Amino acid sequence: MRNIHIDTVDGLERDVVAIGTDYPPGHVLAEHRHRRAQVLYGVTGSMRVETADGAWIVPPHRAVLIPAGTPHAVRMDGVSTRSLYVEPRAVPWFPGRCRVVEVTPLLRELLREAVDVEPRYTLRGRDAALLHLALHELRRAAPLPLDLPLPADPELRRLCQDFLVAPRIDVRPAAWAARLHVAERTLHRRFRAETGLGLAPWRRRACVLHALPLLAAGAPVAEVAAGLGYSGPGAFTTMFCRLLGAPPSEYR
Repeated sequence: MRNIHIDTVDGLERDVVAIGTDYPPGHVLAEHRHRRAQVLYGVTGSMRVETADGAWIVPPHRAVLIPAGTPHAVRMDGVSTRSLYVEPRAVPWFPGRCRVVEVTPLLRELLREAVDVEPRYTLRGRDAALLHLALHELRRAAPLPLDLPLPADPELRRLCQDFLVAPRIDVRPAAWAARLHVAERTLHRRFRAETGLGLAPWRRRACVLHALPLLAAGAPVAEVAAGLGYSGPGAFTTMFCRLLGAPPSEYR
């Protein structure tokens, strides 16, 4: 099924319903939730999923697992999605919070094929087997460190969201402390208490995650590094490899 809303088929007595959707560039899905768990995969483009406790960057050919009932918003950048909506009882192993996962070649083909399955597929036929095999593959999918915790404190969260629009590694903590009218030591203490990360590693991760859709769009590594305030592409590549275990070229 393609370009229909999940509500039109949510009540079907099927463990898995697959829907493919095409979104225009820059499209934003306002905060919403689903009764079913969702597997959201982008055939093209990049996505950013945001919940109350964090943001997840989803590069092309990766998927994000969204637990049932989780309020979330999604920003699309030239995305064509393939989604599985799954009854929670069918996936007791599903994570309790969003998670970005690697998509193997087999899983990719299963997700692509799934959206051509009729919604009222035979429960013991080929289509049911295909969808359940996709769930088995998802259970084995390797998680990726593409999440960024966000603070609940409104002032800190606003600072973080402003930073995520155009992150730069060379922004000094003193500038953040000044906006909050607190000492730098207080800023660092509050930030770690709210996010579980220190301010410096959080900002490094934010810069690397911001780079992913730029790299996927074909931007040169040197250009991306300069835009993020790195002294050179070497420093950026080192940080990128440290976080994701692969050089930026693998995401271009």
